[in-house]
Amino acid sequence: MSLLPFLIIPIWFFISIPSSSSMPNTLNGQHLRVIWESDLLVHDTIANFQYNPVVDFTLPWIYAHYAFLIPVPDESANINAVVKPFQWPVWLGLGISIVCVIAVLNLMQRYLQYRSVIETPSRSNDNSPTEKIITKGETGKQYLYVFGNLLSQGGACLSKRLPYRLVAGVWTLAAFIFVQAYTSTLFTYVVTPISEPLIDSVYDVVNNGDINLLVRETGFMNTLLSASLFGKLRTKMDSFPNSKCGSMSACAEAVKPESKTVFLEANVYLQDAIRKDFKKTGKCNLQIAKEEFIAIMSTLVLQKNSPYTQSMQQGVLNLQEIGLVNFWDTWFRPMPPQCTGEPQTGKKSNKLSPLSLKNLTGAFVVLSVGLSLSLLAFLGEKIVSRREQFRIRKDNKMRQVPNNLIEVSS
Repeated sequence: MSLLPFLIIPIWFFISIPSSSSMPNTLNGQHLRVIWESDLLVHDTIANFQYNPVVDFTLPWIYAHYAFLIPVPDESANINAVVKPFQWPVWLGLGISIVCVIAVLNLMQRYLQYRSVIETPSRSNDNSPTEKIITKGETGKQYLYVFGNLLSQGGACLSKRLPYRLVAGVWTLAAFIFVQAYTSTLFTYVVTPISEPLIDSVYDVVNNGDINLLVRETGFMNTLLSASLFGKLRTKMDSFPNSKCGSMSACAEAVKPESKTVFLEANVYLQDAIRKDFKKTGKCNLQIAKEEFIAIMSTLVLQKNSPYTQSMQQGVLNLQEIGLVNFWDTWFRPMPPQCTGEPQTGKKSNKLSPLSLKNLTGAFVVLSVGLSLSLLAFLGEKIVSRREQFRIRKDNKMRQVPNNLIEVSS
């Protein structure tokens, strides 16, 4: 038993296992013939009740899971960064608050002016027309005060009355809170690259009609889905005409960003495909989805009532206890550090990179919209001004014509 960890690898090469079976599968006739001619079958075999009467299964020596192979997402323009700091109910509440504050300040200004006129009628009658026009025009400037505070530009309070100043002060405090909360959260969304994965779990595969499911034709997952298990996945696979592939390389090549195809397979074989693609292209083009699908356990197989069954059970426990199986896996199948296959977790890196245009796309979009609106407003004012000037000139000409006629007649 002390030599068991060093004997399992030679045993693997002495047993004739079909090379086409590259994933967990149930025992077939050829495997059983191997068992009858040898004492131990070292293979990624899934224990099941069907063959339990004819063979002995050890404790699981490999713990793995089925997962989805997806393409590595490309970074896209961060257009929505300017609106992401607040959820839509907050934006809706902010818009309603702006309208309400402007309306309240406007009504309060009019009411306070009306009271001042009633309380001092003689003084109000002595006001010149110019002063009345200025007083009337000031009632429409509340929106400048409201938006000025919201944009951290400030603004003069239009009235010295206490009720008006209380409303203005409350809005100033609320605007300060809104601005601080927005700017502090905005920075996080600006510097965070947009690289959403194609899927995160099996639920995305089922609920998204654009996702195509791919399985290996000779694989265990194809057999599992064909047995009416996971009916929604089976329906999803049947809806895609090219849902089956013949080999691991063909399946991995079909996973591309433009195809929106995901490949369902055991994670150990997906890591092999990721490592092979990285060595071939020098780029990390593939990764494994965040959430696993189903767990699998592989066992060793012995002859029924074999005298070595108990010893193998103890040996497997020893292998798991000292972590030798995991060591073998990382030794024989090392993953490149630049492409581990794991999804991006958003961990902070010590390397600082300058902001790119993709990070500030949303800010430039807002700037472009603002400049466009200001240009349209300027053109509108010019058109109205030209029409007003044309009307004034026309009126002046009409006034000059009668005067000329009178002078000629005299």
